[in-house]
Amino acid sequence: MPPGRRPTVPAVIGKLVEPSREQVLAFCAEDPVERVFLEEAARRRLGRFRAVELDGRVHALCFVGANVVPSGSGCAALASSAAAAGARMIIGEERAVGELWDAASSELPRPREDRPGQPVYVIEEPPPPGGSGLRPATIDDVPLLLPACAAAHRAELGIDPLASDPGGFRWRTESQIVEGRSWIWLDGGTILFKAEASAWTSSAVQLQQVWVDPAARNRGNGRRGLADLCRLLLTQASAVCLFVRRENAPAIRLYEAVGMRCRLTYRSLLF
Repeated sequence: MPPGRRPTVPAVIGKLVEPSREQVLAFCAEDPVERVFLEEAARRRLGRFRAVELDGRVHALCFVGANVVPSGSGCAALASSAAAAGARMIIGEERAVGELWDAASSELPRPREDRPGQPVYVIEEPPPPGGSGLRPATIDDVPLLLPACAAAHRAELGIDPLASDPGGFRWRTESQIVEGRSWIWLDGGTILFKAEASAWTSSAVQLQQVWVDPAARNRGNGRRGLADLCRLLLTQASAVCLFVRRENAPAIRLYEAVGMRCRLTYRSLLF
């Protein structure tokens, strides 16, 4: 695009609205894996939503909070809402993020990272048992979990949360434990496997920060722990999913070894 020229935003087909909770849930039900975060945010009344509505039905939706999460077709029409959010990240289904970014890029800073083509892995049938010692994490595990969660966060986002926001990060780590969204398998002081749920509905659980201590890697611990966690969660939801950086070959091998399969791709823009 020539310097100084603004991207062309397509005419809005439909009208821009703040959708009702019922409209958001109906939209999410059309693709409960891709939209698991959006559904949970609506059910828990987190953040706010903007949408493009036509004949009472949402066909493009954008969550506006600490992150901006678009979904659906025609997300370019939501560019102004995304630009005003001041979010740290735009993340979601790859085509939706692309539409939104193309329309909003002139109003936003240049991202420090653009990560297209992030595969979203899904499993719907329980894998064979892993025979691990996986259990729900407890507050007593925080001294081990906190540095592991911080290391996973740093590896994924390039920011050390214990330096940038130590109090907030500790609170979030403890909150996930209290809410029953954190699992761990220990051997003494070594984490053989741990993971948290970043979003949870009756249709899907989205995992994040899958982690094995470096000294315990390449021994099958990740496969065993993840298999047992998927088996546990599939008694409570229809699918378990997660997304991964496309260059993270060891993680992809782990997910495929458990029986997860790539269903779609995400794109992340980090500011």
